[in-house]
Amino acid sequence: MNTENAPILRVQNLSASIGGQQVVEDVSFEVPAFGVTGLLGRNGVGKTSTIKAVIGLIPRSGQVELDGERIDGAETHRIIARGVGYVPEDREVFSRLTVAENLRLAERDEHPRRQLVEDLFPDLVKRSAQMAGTLSGGQQQMVSLARALLNTNKVLLVDEPTKGLAPKIVQEVAEALAEAARTVPILLVEQNLTVVRQLAATVTVLSGGKVALTGMNAGEFLDDTDLNHRLLGVHTGTAAANPNPAATAAPKGA
Repeated sequence: MNTENAPILRVQNLSASIGGQQVVEDVSFEVPAFGVTGLLGRNGVGKTSTIKAVIGLIPRSGQVELDGERIDGAETHRIIARGVGYVPEDREVFSRLTVAENLRLAERDEHPRRQLVEDLFPDLVKRSAQMAGTLSGGQQQMVSLARALLNTNKVLLVDEPTKGLAPKIVQEVAEALAEAARTVPILLVEQNLTVVRQLAATVTVLSGGKVALTGMNAGEFLDDTDLNHRLLGVHTGTAAANPNPAATAAPKGA
């Protein structure tokens, strides 16, 4: 249905609350039908909550369109079935199931893209019989990404995929996302600014649960020392020296 230049995901006046506390306030932005869009901001400003609100995991109001059709009134499982892939912040693998079982549970298409997953994550093939709970953090992240990529999606929502990972694994995750972005647009929540620079074409930045800026070229934003300091709390030089400036964990629902 998507026409040329139309966004694949349009969010308008989205507000959401957790436990009676408002965590997202009147948020509006668009995700183009190609490439990677970064969703940035300091810890606790509502990035994860925005993604959860988009797919109905927390109470929300406002309008969300997927490929031109409203989905804000749909239940989460129906939104996923309509082509929204979700990679949660904390991986959430089934620890007592094997890698292969985790992947089979995620399959919803008649012809899952198993070859793509095997090409992107050859280590998972070797570990298919291993319990997911015994994997390293990086390997569990690969499982989480693989589950989303098994199916044909209209958009991927990927939340903090490099959080807590060693630099070598961070690069492997970034490369997998770059490959995935060749076939599906991605909304990426990410604190590692080196990864953002590597992957994102545009960025939306949140501050205090609201949109501070949206649709800005990612490179231009990351090169703007004043904006980085004001909205992310880092200087450009600091971001270059420390690719994960927000090392402290964001609060749940942040």
